[in-house]
Amino acid sequence: MVPARVLAGAPLALVILALSGCSFPWGCTDTTAERGEAGVRVQVEDTSGQLLGVTAEIVEWRLQPHPQVPSEGDRVHFRYRFDGADDISGPGVDACAVDQERVALGCQTVYSSGARPGPDGAVTGDEWLAVEHPEQVAGVLLIPNDQSYDRRTCEVDIKDGGGTHPPKPAGVGDQL
Repeated sequence: MVPARVLAGAPLALVILALSGCSFPWGCTDTTAERGEAGVRVQVEDTSGQLLGVTAEIVEWRLQPHPQVPSEGDRVHFRYRFDGADDISGPGVDACAVDQERVALGCQTVYSSGARPGPDGAVTGDEWLAVEHPEQVAGVLLIPNDQSYDRRTCEVDIKDGGGTHPPKPAGVGDQL
């Protein structure tokens, strides 16, 4: 039989554990945000679909050999711009080279922190994408979901993981 003193202290112990950040496994859930509509110019959104006040844009793109590996043939060279973000801790969005049907031929995440501040307050950068069939590239699109959010899942970190995560990064074959 458990002494009454121990039973009386049990609720207090649970409150202390809860306030210290400890949680029970059934209190952690993972969900994934819906992928936003891709475009040349997008309003960046957080995992709940709220706009961050940041615009990301593909300024230009072209096919050309990368200067460090010209023997590998054409790659997609694109310039991007973030308005309303900083070059230290701002958002990241997926950039994808697409064909005429908006099927991704190659993607990578670009971050405002990887760009350079410009005189007008925007940050700009450029990247190279290698795609299997560069002749099929019809454009470069951005997906508005901010990919900079913490991706710790409940399985990995039951205490600080969980919540709504960005959609899986776009990849080859995804319809945008």
